[in-house]
Amino acid sequence: MKEYKASIAPNPEEWLGLDESLRIDLVFDYVNKNEKNIEDPAKKIHASIHVIVENQLALESEPTPKTYSRLRRQGLSRHEAIHAIGAVISEDMFEIMQGNKDQAFGTYKGRLEKLTAKRWKRGKW
Repeated sequence: MKEYKASIAPNPEEWLGLDESLRIDLVFDYVNKNEKNIEDPAKKIHASIHVIVENQLALESEPTPKTYSRLRRQGLSRHEAIHAIGAVISEDMFEIMQGNKDQAFGTYKGRLEKLTAKRWKRGKW
């Protein structure tokens, strides 16, 4: 794999066969070229969140694939669906960093199950 495109699902075997740092670098290059509204310090974090979601999709780690499919059926682009799921992951990571790991792990699945395209577009994930 030489290039990442958020609009095209990577081949799961090829994606998972890459070193994690290479996955992040590929997504970082994509973000750097295509997401001009993201400031430089945040680009690596943004790329890392993309990689987490892509990993969960490639591994078929539920509830991420089910949530992704539902968001796509509801009209989100592939890239938007990744961002929506990534937003939930980001909030959970924040909870973990605050020392609330039990709360984060307990709510992740439930929050993904409640996530809809309508809620995402309203900023209520």
